[in-house]
Amino acid sequence: MRLFRVLAKMLHLVWHIAVGCWTIRRHFPQMNDAERGQRVQAWSLQVLQVFGITLRVQGTPPPAQGPLLLVANHISWLDIAVIHAAGYCRFVSKSDVKHWPVVGTLATGAGTLYIERESRRDAMRVVHHMTERLRAGDVLAVFPEGTTGDGRAILPFHANLLQAAISANVPVLPLALRFVDVRTGALHFAPSFVGDETLLGSLWRTLGATTLGAEVHFGTPERPAGRDRRTWAQDLQQTVEQLRQL
Repeated sequence: MRLFRVLAKMLHLVWHIAVGCWTIRRHFPQMNDAERGQRVQAWSLQVLQVFGITLRVQGTPPPAQGPLLLVANHISWLDIAVIHAAGYCRFVSKSDVKHWPVVGTLATGAGTLYIERESRRDAMRVVHHMTERLRAGDVLAVFPEGTTGDGRAILPFHANLLQAAISANVPVLPLALRFVDVRTGALHFAPSFVGDETLLGSLWRTLGATTLGAEVHFGTPERPAGRDRRTWAQDLQQTVEQLRQL
Protein backbone atom coordinates (compact mmCIF):
# COMPACT_ATOMS: atom_id res chain seq x y z
CA MET A 1 0.00 0.00 0.00
CA ARG A 2 2.84 2.40 0.80
CA LEU A 3 4.44 1.79 -2.62
CA PHE A 4 1.11 2.38 -4.35
CA ARG A 5 0.61 5.62 -2.42
CA VAL A 6 4.08 6.91 -3.30
CA LEU A 7 3.68 6.04 -6.99
CA ALA A 8 0.29 7.76 -7.07
CA LYS A 9 1.85 10.90 -5.58
CA MET A 10 4.66 10.70 -8.12
CA LEU A 11 2.23 10.58 -11.04
CA HIS A 12 0.26 13.46 -9.57
CA LEU A 13 3.48 15.47 -9.19
CA VAL A 14 4.56 14.77 -12.77
CA TRP A 15 1.16 15.94 -14.02
CA HIS A 16 1.28 19.07 -11.86
CA ILE A 17 4.77 19.93 -13.14
CA ALA A 18 3.62 19.44 -16.72
CA VAL A 19 0.69 21.78 -16.11
CA GLY A 20 3.08 24.33 -14.63
CA CYS A 21 5.41 24.21 -17.63
CA TRP A 22 2.45 24.52 -20.01
CA THR A 23 1.09 27.51 -18.07
CA ILE A 24 4.47 29.26 -18.24
CA ARG A 25 4.78 28.79 -21.99
CA ARG A 26 1.12 29.39 -22.88
CA HIS A 27 -0.15 32.01 -20.43
CA PHE A 28 2.76 33.81 -18.73
CA PRO A 29 3.65 35.96 -21.78
CA GLN A 30 0.19 37.56 -21.58
CA MET A 31 0.30 38.14 -17.80
CA ASN A 32 1.68 41.04 -15.81
CA ASP A 33 4.08 40.52 -12.91
CA ALA A 34 1.34 40.47 -10.26
CA GLU A 35 -0.65 37.82 -12.12
CA ARG A 36 2.44 35.66 -12.59
CA GLY A 37 3.22 35.94 -8.89
CA GLN A 38 -0.29 34.83 -7.96
CA ARG A 39 -0.03 31.82 -10.29
CA VAL A 40 3.38 30.84 -8.87
CA GLN A 41 2.08 31.03 -5.30
CA ALA A 42 -1.04 28.99 -6.12
CA TRP A 43 1.02 26.40 -8.01
CA SER A 44 3.46 26.10 -5.09
CA LEU A 45 0.63 25.59 -2.60
CA GLN A 46 -0.64 22.78 -4.80
CA VAL A 47 2.86 21.21 -4.86
CA LEU A 48 2.77 20.98 -1.06
CA GLN A 49 -0.71 19.46 -1.27
CA VAL A 50 0.56 16.82 -3.71
CA PHE A 51 3.27 15.86 -1.22
CA GLY A 52 0.80 15.95 1.66
CA ILE A 53 2.82 18.66 3.42
CA THR A 54 1.12 20.85 6.00
CA LEU A 55 2.26 24.50 5.75
CA ARG A 56 2.45 26.68 8.84
CA VAL A 57 3.30 30.36 8.47
CA GLN A 58 4.28 32.55 11.41
CA GLY A 59 4.86 36.27 11.28
CA THR A 60 3.87 38.55 8.41
CA PRO A 61 4.64 37.36 4.85
CA PRO A 62 6.22 39.86 2.45
CA PRO A 63 3.93 42.23 0.58
CA ALA A 64 3.27 41.61 -3.10
CA GLN A 65 5.16 44.81 -3.91
CA GLY A 66 8.64 45.66 -2.58
CA PRO A 67 11.28 46.81 -2.48
CA LEU A 68 12.40 44.08 -0.11
CA LEU A 69 15.13 41.45 0.13
CA LEU A 70 14.41 38.14 1.90
CA VAL A 71 17.18 36.02 3.44
CA ALA A 72 16.51 32.43 4.54
CA ASN A 73 18.30 29.31 5.70
CA HIS A 74 18.55 26.55 3.10
CA ILE A 75 17.67 22.89 3.75
CA SER A 76 16.21 21.30 0.63
CA TRP A 77 15.26 21.53 -3.03
CA LEU A 78 11.74 22.00 -1.63
CA ASP A 79 12.56 25.31 0.10
CA ILE A 80 11.67 27.49 -2.87
CA ALA A 81 8.21 25.95 -3.26
CA VAL A 82 7.62 26.36 0.49
CA ILE A 83 8.59 30.04 0.47
CA HIS A 84 6.60 30.70 -2.71
CA ALA A 85 3.58 29.07 -1.09
CA ALA A 86 3.91 31.49 1.85
CA GLY A 87 4.43 34.53 -0.38
CA TYR A 88 5.74 35.14 -3.88
CA CYS A 89 9.23 36.54 -4.46
CA ARG A 90 11.98 36.33 -7.08
CA PHE A 91 14.89 34.08 -6.12
CA VAL A 92 18.57 34.47 -6.90
CA SER A 93 19.98 31.06 -7.85
CA LYS A 94 23.12 29.48 -9.26
CA SER A 95 23.18 29.60 -13.05
CA ASP A 96 23.31 25.86 -13.70
CA VAL A 97 19.71 25.57 -12.44
CA LYS A 98 18.68 27.44 -15.58
CA HIS A 99 19.81 24.50 -17.71
CA TRP A 100 18.24 21.71 -15.64
CA PRO A 101 15.47 19.88 -17.52
CA VAL A 102 11.99 20.99 -16.42
CA VAL A 103 13.32 22.64 -13.24
CA GLY A 104 15.01 25.35 -15.32
CA THR A 105 11.74 26.10 -17.11
CA LEU A 106 9.88 26.41 -13.80
CA ALA A 107 12.60 28.51 -12.17
CA THR A 108 12.91 30.90 -15.11
CA GLY A 109 9.13 31.20 -15.35
CA ALA A 110 9.02 32.11 -11.66
CA GLY A 111 11.34 35.06 -12.33
CA THR A 112 14.63 33.67 -11.00
CA LEU A 113 17.80 35.75 -11.35
CA TYR A 114 20.87 33.62 -12.10
CA ILE A 115 24.44 33.95 -10.86
CA GLU A 116 27.75 32.24 -11.68
CA ARG A 117 28.93 31.65 -8.11
CA GLU A 118 32.49 30.88 -9.23
CA SER A 119 32.80 34.15 -11.11
CA ARG A 120 33.50 37.31 -9.10
CA ARG A 121 32.67 39.43 -12.14
CA ASP A 122 29.30 37.73 -12.60
CA ALA A 123 28.55 38.09 -8.89
CA MET A 124 29.09 41.83 -9.23
CA ARG A 125 26.82 41.87 -12.28
CA VAL A 126 24.06 40.12 -10.33
CA VAL A 127 24.45 42.52 -7.40
CA HIS A 128 23.96 45.42 -9.82
CA HIS A 129 20.95 43.67 -11.37
CA MET A 130 19.50 42.96 -7.93
CA THR A 131 19.99 46.60 -6.99
CA GLU A 132 18.09 47.69 -10.12
CA ARG A 133 15.24 45.25 -9.46
CA LEU A 134 14.98 46.31 -5.80
CA ARG A 135 14.83 49.96 -6.83
CA ALA A 136 12.08 48.98 -9.27
CA GLY A 137 10.06 47.57 -6.38
CA ASP A 138 10.71 43.82 -6.59
CA VAL A 139 10.71 41.37 -3.69
CA LEU A 140 13.89 39.27 -4.04
CA ALA A 141 15.09 36.30 -2.01
CA VAL A 142 18.49 34.70 -1.41
CA PHE A 143 19.95 31.79 0.54
CA PRO A 144 23.10 33.38 2.05
CA GLU A 145 24.51 30.00 3.12
CA GLY A 146 25.14 29.29 -0.56
CA THR A 147 24.29 25.60 -0.17
CA THR A 148 21.90 23.34 1.73
CA GLY A 149 22.48 22.51 5.39
CA ASP A 150 21.34 19.49 7.38
CA GLY A 151 18.44 21.26 9.07
CA ARG A 152 20.08 21.04 12.50
CA ALA A 153 22.27 24.13 12.26
CA ILE A 154 22.72 27.11 9.96
CA LEU A 155 25.90 27.53 7.95
CA PRO A 156 27.69 30.93 7.91
CA PHE A 157 25.94 33.57 5.80
CA HIS A 158 27.88 34.95 2.84
CA ALA A 159 27.63 38.72 2.67
CA ASN A 160 28.17 39.56 -1.01
CA LEU A 161 24.54 39.69 -2.16
CA LEU A 162 23.54 41.87 0.80
CA GLN A 163 25.37 44.68 -0.96
CA ALA A 164 22.34 45.02 -3.23
CA ALA A 165 20.10 45.91 -0.27
CA ILE A 166 22.69 48.39 1.01
CA SER A 167 23.16 50.01 -2.41
CA ALA A 168 19.40 50.23 -3.02
CA ASN A 169 18.77 51.32 0.59
CA VAL A 170 15.99 48.77 1.09
CA PRO A 171 15.11 46.59 4.11
CA VAL A 172 15.94 42.91 4.53
CA LEU A 173 13.37 40.46 5.87
CA PRO A 174 14.87 37.42 7.67
CA LEU A 175 12.91 34.17 7.59
CA ALA A 176 13.51 30.71 9.00
CA LEU A 177 12.55 27.37 7.45
CA ARG A 178 11.98 24.06 9.24
CA PHE A 179 10.59 20.71 8.22
CA VAL A 180 8.87 18.99 11.13
CA ASP A 181 6.85 15.95 12.10
CA VAL A 182 3.38 17.45 12.62
CA ARG A 183 2.57 14.89 15.32
CA THR A 184 5.60 15.43 17.53
CA GLY A 185 7.07 18.78 16.43
CA ALA A 186 10.49 17.15 16.00
CA LEU A 187 12.62 17.96 12.97
CA HIS A 188 11.76 15.87 9.90
CA PHE A 189 14.64 15.02 7.58
CA ALA A 190 12.78 13.47 4.62
CA PRO A 191 13.38 16.50 2.32
CA SER A 192 17.05 16.75 3.32
CA PHE A 193 19.43 17.21 0.39
CA VAL A 194 22.97 17.54 1.70
CA GLY A 195 26.32 15.82 1.29
CA ASP A 196 26.10 12.55 -0.64
CA GLU A 197 22.30 12.48 -0.67
CA THR A 198 20.72 12.25 -4.11
CA LEU A 199 17.79 14.28 -5.39
CA LEU A 200 15.94 11.09 -6.29
CA GLY A 201 16.42 9.66 -2.82
CA SER A 202 15.26 12.87 -1.18
CA LEU A 203 12.25 13.05 -3.50
CA TRP A 204 11.28 9.44 -2.76
CA ARG A 205 11.54 9.98 1.02
CA THR A 206 9.43 13.12 0.79
CA LEU A 207 6.76 11.41 -1.28
CA GLY A 208 6.63 8.59 1.27
CA ALA A 209 6.35 10.86 4.32
CA THR A 210 2.91 10.96 5.95
CA THR A 211 3.38 13.44 8.81
CA LEU A 212 5.58 16.05 7.14
CA GLY A 213 5.04 19.72 7.85
CA ALA A 214 6.83 22.85 6.64
CA GLU A 215 7.20 25.91 8.84
CA VAL A 216 8.03 29.40 7.62
CA HIS A 217 8.70 31.99 10.30
CA PHE A 218 9.02 35.57 9.07
CA GLY A 219 10.90 38.06 11.20
CA THR A 220 10.84 41.85 11.10
CA PRO A 221 12.26 43.89 8.19
CA GLU A 222 15.47 45.64 9.13
CA ARG A 223 17.96 48.08 7.59
CA PRO A 224 21.74 48.06 7.89
CA ALA A 225 21.79 50.96 10.38
CA GLY A 226 25.44 51.69 9.66
CA ARG A 227 26.58 48.05 9.57
CA ASP A 228 28.79 46.85 6.75
CA ARG A 229 27.57 43.84 4.81
CA ARG A 230 29.69 41.30 6.70
CA THR A 231 28.51 42.46 10.11
CA TRP A 232 24.94 42.60 8.84
CA ALA A 233 25.22 39.06 7.44
CA GLN A 234 26.39 37.76 10.83
CA ASP A 235 23.54 39.52 12.60
CA LEU A 236 20.99 38.20 10.11
CA GLN A 237 22.30 34.68 10.59
CA GLN A 238 21.75 34.99 14.34
CA THR A 239 18.24 36.35 13.76
CA VAL A 240 17.31 33.47 11.45
CA GLU A 241 18.68 31.01 14.01
CA GLN A 242 16.53 32.61 16.71
CA LEU A 243 13.44 32.44 14.48
CA ARG A 244 14.21 28.80 13.72
CA GLN A 245 14.25 27.95 17.42
CA LEU A 246 10.86 29.54 18.15
